[in-house]
Amino acid sequence: MFLSDVATAAKQVFILYILVLLGFICDRTKIYTEKAARLTNDLLFYIVTPAIIIQSFSSVEMSGENVRGMLMSFLGGTILHVVAIVICIPFWRRTDKNLSCIYKYAAIYGNVGYMALPLAEAELGAEGVFFCSGVLIPFNIFAFTHGIYLMSGESAKKTGFNPKWLILNPGVVSVLLGLPLFFFNIRLPSLISVPVNYVAGLNTPLAMIMFGTYLSKTNLKTMFLKKDTYLVAFLKLIALPAVILAVLKLIISASAPSANNTVMFAAKYGKDSAAASQVVAVASLLSIITMPLFIALSQI
Repeated sequence: MFLSDVATAAKQVFILYILVLLGFICDRTKIYTEKAARLTNDLLFYIVTPAIIIQSFSSVEMSGENVRGMLMSFLGGTILHVVAIVICIPFWRRTDKNLSCIYKYAAIYGNVGYMALPLAEAELGAEGVFFCSGVLIPFNIFAFTHGIYLMSGESAKKTGFNPKWLILNPGVVSVLLGLPLFFFNIRLPSLISVPVNYVAGLNTPLAMIMFGTYLSKTNLKTMFLKKDTYLVAFLKLIALPAVILAVLKLIISASAPSANNTVMFAAKYGKDSAAASQVVAVASLLSIITMPLFIALSQI
């Protein structure tokens, strides 16, 4: 079982890195450069991410059991993110603010979609996917409130950030639109649902190709030499899952590596997107071992 989990995690990481390599090559050959990637970043932020959220709500059938499961998953995901935020408070206080926000974001927010869902399906079937999907709700709420606040920092004036964006942002608005679809069991007509699904399907390829363009600007020789990168990996891949393992059964979501949108948010709010790319890259590679390890521990 452990080897099977390793194989599943490794497969997901390798799929990601094929897309990252494509973005890397496109930037080096000037086919798709970092300048174009920044425009893609806005497309992901304002259009693609909301489509994913709406799709997730409209695809789950309303029932008493599913409502209870969704509420349990939502509560667990909320606890997961609160614990992660608290764990990271003591760290990077003396680090440059343009880097500390990236490290904290990467340590708090995990790839609970692309990495966690396939493992959940392999381990627990459709039920596991449903419960992990429920974690996406608090993930998006926290990422688009606390995450925006964390990343905006001193650049708030430059980026035009204001407190209203803690509520009036693509992630939270999409959740507010999606909740009625779930609770009233509303199925979107195909004229709407098909385009939404198409747009949602752009998320992983666009995000990873964009990630590759930023990675091509980094010093690959020093990527594995930064101690802060390993501190992020330790907090995200070992410390947080260890705490959650003791109190919850959300270990698959808790042990997921740093979220891809660490890079997206860093670019959006004028932070060091190259440093963000390095952190996500290293954490994703190390998760090939740490994710199945914690899944195996959770079954003991």
